[in-house]
Amino acid sequence: MSQADIQTPSKGPRWLGQATANRIALITPISVARWLLVLIGIAAIYFFHGFLVPVLASLVIAFASWPLYRRLLDRIGGNTTLGATLALLFILTFLIVPIGVAISYAVEEIRQWITWAVEANTTGAPPPAWISALPRVGEWLAAKWTEHIGQPGAIGELIQIVSGANIGNIYRAVIAAGDGIFHLLLTLLFMLIALFFVYRDGANFARQLDLLGERILPNRWERISRVVPATISSTVTGMTLIAIGEGIILGIAYWLAGVPSPVTLGVITGVMALIPGGAPLSFTLVSIYLVASGAMIEGVALFIWGSVELFIVDKTVRPRLVGGPIKLPFLPTFFGLVGGVKTMGFLGLFIGPVLMALLVSIWREWIREVELADDVVPDEAQGELDFVAEPAVENRMVSAG
Repeated sequence: MSQADIQTPSKGPRWLGQATANRIALITPISVARWLLVLIGIAAIYFFHGFLVPVLASLVIAFASWPLYRRLLDRIGGNTTLGATLALLFILTFLIVPIGVAISYAVEEIRQWITWAVEANTTGAPPPAWISALPRVGEWLAAKWTEHIGQPGAIGELIQIVSGANIGNIYRAVIAAGDGIFHLLLTLLFMLIALFFVYRDGANFARQLDLLGERILPNRWERISRVVPATISSTVTGMTLIAIGEGIILGIAYWLAGVPSPVTLGVITGVMALIPGGAPLSFTLVSIYLVASGAMIEGVALFIWGSVELFIVDKTVRPRLVGGPIKLPFLPTFFGLVGGVKTMGFLGLFIGPVLMALLVSIWREWIREVELADDVVPDEAQGELDFVAEPAVENRMVSAG
């Protein structure tokens, strides 16, 4: 068969004119790949944003406990699956024991309150002395107490009136509370699952992330890869230690002031200390209770004790512990805590300061680069002036000679 007999298959008519012989891509393959990667990332965030909170929580816990986890791996011979399982059991113990203690205290308090309410509904209950002793509003509150609680059967009538008028709101509140508890349990379950795989495969993922980071930020990745884990670990550890310390110190103050159940109040104060404004609210309410009970000196002393302790912690201890190597000042620390709580709830207590620490770190890196550039430019300009001045001096010397 000759070459002329070989015919190329005919193509159908084109709608937009004849095809050109040489085609040049309007968009380079690298740009297409980058945009596809961005679109895939956006789609992944859209579909899996519901898992963002448990994944972030697992990363925060893993970063904070990674040094202990490395020691555990050294003890068991480097078996990551066994190490992740043991670490998860330790985390479960650390979470379940305080929650179990808190639930037991809450159940006991509710049981005592129900017992008191039944007895008060049967025989009536006089207003407490500390309510009657309140300035200006004590008599009015005591009268309302006698009207709605002090008479036999008054509590039952009050419950019937409130429940009958707000049965719909009560039903919706119970449904919302149940939904919130179920959502919390699911979040905790997903967090534990993610935490297991972070412990097991975290080292390999960090190695891959280092490879990409050195390509994307070759000059800064080494510092960033060290600052971020240290910042997260120190933030979580610092806030936890501060909360425990404030709970112990104020619990001792409650015991010295003669407040009932100082251990329980100390634990509550420690938990509240994680929230901005929680610790001062706790000891202020206890101080008001002491003053209303007639213990004026103890109440004022407790308020002064708590104020001084809070001032020392917020001005000296918290900026040094929260933020790690960044050493966050007070104002960025406060904004990180408040903004994190407002945006992400309890998890924002740890994510907010970490993000603020990263912002401060990036800002300081930029300022450092600008200062170095300003130092280099005058040196180069001075070198050019010296280079130009030397021939001029030589010419003048030759002319004078």
